[in-house]
Amino acid sequence: MAQKSWMYSVLEAVQYEMEQDPNMIWIFELTPPVASNPGQPVINLETAFGRKRVCNTGIDENWMASCCLGASLAGSKAATYIPYQGALMPFQVIQNVAGKLRHMTGGRASMPVVWIIEMTGQTPGFAGQHSCYEEDSYYAHIPGVRTIIPSTPYDAKGMMHAALRSPDPVVYLYPAGLRTLTEDVPDEPYEVPLDKAAVRQEGSDLTIVSSGGGMPGVLEAAATLTAEGASVEVIDLRVLKEMDTETLVNSVAKTKRLLTVDQSYYTLGPGAEVVARVAENVEGARYKRVAFPDAPPPASPEMFTWMRPDAEKIAGAARALL
Repeated sequence: MAQKSWMYSVLEAVQYEMEQDPNMIWIFELTPPVASNPGQPVINLETAFGRKRVCNTGIDENWMASCCLGASLAGSKAATYIPYQGALMPFQVIQNVAGKLRHMTGGRASMPVVWIIEMTGQTPGFAGQHSCYEEDSYYAHIPGVRTIIPSTPYDAKGMMHAALRSPDPVVYLYPAGLRTLTEDVPDEPYEVPLDKAAVRQEGSDLTIVSSGGGMPGVLEAAATLTAEGASVEVIDLRVLKEMDTETLVNSVAKTKRLLTVDQSYYTLGPGAEVVARVAENVEGARYKRVAFPDAPPPASPEMFTWMRPDAEKIAGAARALL
């Protein structure tokens, strides 16, 4: 057990799975699969497994996604890391091929493939072309593909192990805003379920639900509200498809108040789906959403920060509900 970063935890899981399966491959562009951590050995997948299994491709994210899918259909586990510059490029092959093949083949197609897709987490200073890559709603909309979004290094490693051992295609969203986050992560392999939300804090007055890059602000706001005397339940979705409706419904049935927080845009963000699922099952609850406005992000970091959901905005919305 040691303090590990988000990406170190991910590559530690990938390295272990590649050691167990000599047919597994990793494809990348621009960003080598290398991670270091104080007091831990450097992870370098290319050095460990060679260029035949760890391939540095040209800049073609659609090809990368397609190649991994084809390899998985041929019997090899496959994973790829797609940086934010091309985060939406693989959408067509994932939606139109991976999401449909199992149904089109009568359940015979097995697709042990993981696409790690970087989300900028509404990071200030990236400017318009690269700052709005919040793909959670896009990929969570695809039937036949599991979409997950860990928010802690512990979950990042455990969910990567589970994703690589699954016969289902998995979109693994990586919130870049969590890059510097560290926590204690076991050295040995373990799995975190790909169908369960996590209750990060229990409470009885209000339920706050978020995921990925939204979680640090939610936890900060929850600490402020707790100090003010409110009993706040915090739920980390972790899985967008298939969403853990049971945990959400049970919480709001208890608190009767639901606040959702999205780093992505307000219209049709994950929070809207959370509200809809709870409203179908819980009578008499009150709802509120906090999200990034439906507007192109500005280049100015100061303006960007002003628009982005933060702990102050979350706490203010929670007080209104309370």
